[in-house]
Amino acid sequence: MKNTINYTLIITIFLANILISCGKSSKENPKTIETEHHSSEKEEHHDDEIHLTQKQIETIGLEFGALSSLKVNDYVKATGVLGLPPNAQASVAAKAAGIVTEVKKLVEGDYLEKGEFIAYVENPDFIVKQQEYLEAKAQLKLKKLDLIRQQTLVKANAGVAKNLENVEAEVAILEAKSTGLSKQLSYLGISTKNLTPSNIQQQISITVPMSGYVSNIAIHNGMYTQPTVPLIEIISSKHLHLELDVFEKDIAEIKVAQKISYNIPALGTKIYEGEVSVIGKEFNNLSKTVRVHGHLDGDKPLFLKDLFINAKIWLNDKIVTAAPESAIIKDGKNMFIYVAKKEDNNDETQFQKIKVISGATHNGYTAVKLLDEIPDGMNIVTKGAYYVYAQSKSSELAHEH
Repeated sequence: MKNTINYTLIITIFLANILISCGKSSKENPKTIETEHHSSEKEEHHDDEIHLTQKQIETIGLEFGALSSLKVNDYVKATGVLGLPPNAQASVAAKAAGIVTEVKKLVEGDYLEKGEFIAYVENPDFIVKQQEYLEAKAQLKLKKLDLIRQQTLVKANAGVAKNLENVEAEVAILEAKSTGLSKQLSYLGISTKNLTPSNIQQQISITVPMSGYVSNIAIHNGMYTQPTVPLIEIISSKHLHLELDVFEKDIAEIKVAQKISYNIPALGTKIYEGEVSVIGKEFNNLSKTVRVHGHLDGDKPLFLKDLFINAKIWLNDKIVTAAPESAIIKDGKNMFIYVAKKEDNNDETQFQKIKVISGATHNGYTAVKLLDEIPDGMNIVTKGAYYVYAQSKSSELAHEH
């Protein structure tokens, strides 16, 4: 209880001193409170508005005008990668199971021509398959001679029709067998045209099915491989194209044959050209985008699959709201224009900032989207906007001091 009384007494004395001090201050300068009040109002007023006198406007050479509706080759921003269609990629595998031998020296990025040799596959089954073919071929030759003999006997009424029918069936079976074995050997890369018992081979070649660059290697001597095991991957740059992701709000603007300009940040600042070729028919719910494919025109960038790109898809002579370039001020990440109600009989003109999003620029005009409405009766500053901006900054500095 004693402690409570002491604190109360101290607080009472402290407040009394403050009141006496304020009273003295007010007597010595009765305008202090009013000045501080006006200063506070001015600060709030300053944050939203800028005022210039008629003389300042004439000295700066400000000009006023309105936004224009112009045909500007605007663009839609997109990001994506350099991609390849399925027919530009190939997995190389052996056509039969076996042991890999004599692998060609390869590194990722090597260019290989279609049909170029990369390794052998060895398997005793290849020998058996050639042996079966040569046996079937020899048996077929013999059976055909028997067929001729049976046909001659039947014609001379010295043979039995049933024997002829049996020989005809055997010839048909051996023809099917030899043709089938020939096709199998041809598939493996073994020609049967000049095949004899003296040139039977125990290995087959692995070759590339298309020209392109080696993108992946999984082959080495001594490994056991099967037709289902990819040994190297090949990709062709001839079918390189753009795969762009366009946001749903912009997809309605995209048309086939529109021009594309793009650059690859990893390779520098050079701008490359392309053209919209296909607009995807599937919406990506996760990224809220639609895939747009584009052909490459003119110079092509260094080929690196899936390399990230920034792109602009150019819209054809779209009518947009535009402002002179000189009217748009950039302050950090923000862009804005100044508007004012110009009245010659007023000595002071009040300016307001209107935030905008800028688009493409054409013949000195830049497409803009207004984030705030322009009040009725106000025009934009078309010339000298930077001086209004500088005045606002100097006023801020003066106010801070």
